[in-house]
Amino acid sequence: MTMKFYDALQMDSAVLKREIAACDTKREKTYYWVAMAVRSVLIVAFAIVFISLLSGVFGADNTPMAVALFCMMLGIRFVNFQYCIGASLVTLAAVFAILVLVSSAAVLLPSVLLIPLHFIAFFALLYMTTQRPEMGNGGLYSFAYIYLTGNPVLGEALIRRGLMALAGYLICGAILFAKHRNQHTTTRFHHVMRRFDLSTQVHLWQLRMALGVSLVMTAGQVFGVERFMWMGFGLCISPVGISVLRQRVRSFPTEDHRSDCRLMRIFGALSGNTGSFSFVHGAAGRAVPWLLYRLPV
Repeated sequence: MTMKFYDALQMDSAVLKREIAACDTKREKTYYWVAMAVRSVLIVAFAIVFISLLSGVFGADNTPMAVALFCMMLGIRFVNFQYCIGASLVTLAAVFAILVLVSSAAVLLPSVLLIPLHFIAFFALLYMTTQRPEMGNGGLYSFAYIYLTGNPVLGEALIRRGLMALAGYLICGAILFAKHRNQHTTTRFHHVMRRFDLSTQVHLWQLRMALGVSLVMTAGQVFGVERFMWMGFGLCISPVGISVLRQRVRSFPTEDHRSDCRLMRIFGALSGNTGSFSFVHGAAGRAVPWLLYRLPV
C-alpha cells in the first residue's frame, strides 16, 4: 500500500529509494520519485528562506552562523547526544558557546596558543556530541566549527552572532526536547566521561581528528593561507573521497581553487584519516566538502 504523500515527504531519500526499488508498478515508482523531488525542493526553499531571514536580522557577516545553524537544526531532529535530555541541553549550550567564541578568540590570541585552543575546543566538541560517529554528528559539528573559524567576527558583529546563537539554541533545544526527551534517560554526561578509554577506537579517532584539525587550522592562520579553512575540510574526506577529489581537481574553474583542492588532499593524508570512523559517516559529513565549495567564503 502506498504511504500518504505527507509521510513520504518525511522519509529520508535512502528510504524513498528503497521504496522505489520495491515498487511493482510504474505509477508507484513515479509517486515516490515525485515525493523525493518535492522533498528536495522544499528543503532547499526552506534553507534559502531560513538563512536569508537570519542574515537579514543579524547581518550578512553572520551568514556562516546561519548556515551552520540550519544544518544543526536538521541534524538534531534525528540524532541526539546519547545521554539524558537535561545533560544534552547543557551540552547544546556549550556547543554554541564554542562555535561563537573560539573563532573570534583565534583571531586575538598569539600564534603559540592557537594549537592548544583549537585542540581543546575541537576535542570537546567531538567528545560532547559524537559518541557514535556513524550517525553523522562528527561531520556536522566539525563542519560548523571549521566554517565559523574561517569566518570570524569581532565587535558588534560578534554580539549579533551571539544573539543568533541564542536564538539557535532555543530552536534546537526545543527540537531536541520534543524528539529525544524520552531517550537515554538513565545516562548522564559523567557516565560518558567515565567511559573514556584510549584503547577505544572512537576516542582515538576523536583525539586524532582534534590534533589534525588544530595543526591544520593553526598552520593556515599563521602562514596566511587564503581560505585556510579548506585545509580543515580536507580532514573530512575519506580515502574514497580523496580519490574522487584527485580525479576532479582539473575541473575546478581557477588555479586558486585547484590549489585549495590539492591542499585538502595533502592535509587529509597527513592527518592519517584512513580509519572506519571518518567524517564521511552520515549525510552531513558526506556533503560538507562539496557544499562548502558553493558557499561564500
